[in-house]
Amino acid sequence: MRRRLINSTLAVVLVVIAVFGISLVLVETRTIENGAQESVESEAVRLMSIVNGRLVGGERIAGEVLREQITTDRYARVELPGQPDVEVGERPEGDVIEAEATGEEGERIVVQESADTVRQEIGRTVVIILAVSLLAVLAAVLLAVRQARRLTAPLTDLADTAERLGSGDPRPRHRRYGVPELDRVADVLDSSAERIGRMLTAERRLAADASHQLRTPLTALSMRLEEISATDDPETVKEEAAIALGQVERLTDVVQRLLTKSRDPRSGSAVTFDLDEVVKQQVEEWRPAYRSAGRALVCSGKKGLRAVGTPGAVAQVLAALIENSLMHGAGPVALRTRVTGNQVVVEVTDAGPGVSPDLGARVFERTVSGRNSTGIGLAVARDLAEADGGRLELLQQQPPVFALFLSRDGGAHQR
Repeated sequence: MRRRLINSTLAVVLVVIAVFGISLVLVETRTIENGAQESVESEAVRLMSIVNGRLVGGERIAGEVLREQITTDRYARVELPGQPDVEVGERPEGDVIEAEATGEEGERIVVQESADTVRQEIGRTVVIILAVSLLAVLAAVLLAVRQARRLTAPLTDLADTAERLGSGDPRPRHRRYGVPELDRVADVLDSSAERIGRMLTAERRLAADASHQLRTPLTALSMRLEEISATDDPETVKEEAAIALGQVERLTDVVQRLLTKSRDPRSGSAVTFDLDEVVKQQVEEWRPAYRSAGRALVCSGKKGLRAVGTPGAVAQVLAALIENSLMHGAGPVALRTRVTGNQVVVEVTDAGPGVSPDLGARVFERTVSGRNSTGIGLAVARDLAEADGGRLELLQQQPPVFALFLSRDGGAHQR
């Protein structure tokens, strides 16, 4: 492209020089020739006036006198009736520029100048015009190279940006070049880079959330299957299989919710549900794990509460809190339900050391953890709670008290 820009600019300049340069040479040649002819004619008339003046005064016409009156390198011949011709200067050879003047008494004056003089002046003029044209071509080349660099360098840079995007580097460069069209392309590439960056971030977050959210149901499911494989009682097998099937359904719901959230984070499927059933189901699922750890999992509080939300999401939030207490807490873990205003609250607490003072509310931020964990569980739990209009808070750091707030169904009853 750079070569094309330079060639096109040079072509335009050369055409302009050819048109105007040739015209200027023709005009200057005609002007120089006419000027030389007029100068010779003017000199012939001047010599005639001198000769007439001397004739009227009865003076002799001599070559020495006229030589002082004629321009150097010119030849003049004075023809007088009845007298020999008087010649001044050296008669030129070849082509000449000639002018003559005739007096009233028959006297005649001829002035000649060599055409070589005119040709030399024309040649000097043509050389000057050619020199100016050459300077114009050089200036055009410099301007064309500069303009080509100004246009091709941004294009090369934009190509590099596009290649970086294609290679998986979505960082916007925010470079502008002072050319509106190229700046528009740069704006589009930067916008695309930002969108790609957000998409990659969302994909990575989805992968992290999925791995963390699926770990808990899969662990509980594997425990059920282990109990099924360890017993020979058909009734126990049937009971555990039914619970395992329920866990598979909830696992499917978790996957579906993660995919729905990745497509539209604002999407929700809040309904009115029985909070007791969700709490009971979580207690039953996690009680074997607590029993294996030599700890207790108990629930208390108001019964018959109905909340507004997504049962699967609420179950995942409670599972995250229960698992967090199992991994980082100590002693028995208590789930307590209560009512505050138009909200129902599920509190999860244990007798462990709790959350360190330097963490505080930051415990819900991603990658923030007081122990050797991923720091994803509580962050995902808060996102799930907020997706349906609820909220997850740390009410007390030591001992730890986590509270899930949900909207209360207006028609709820208590037992």
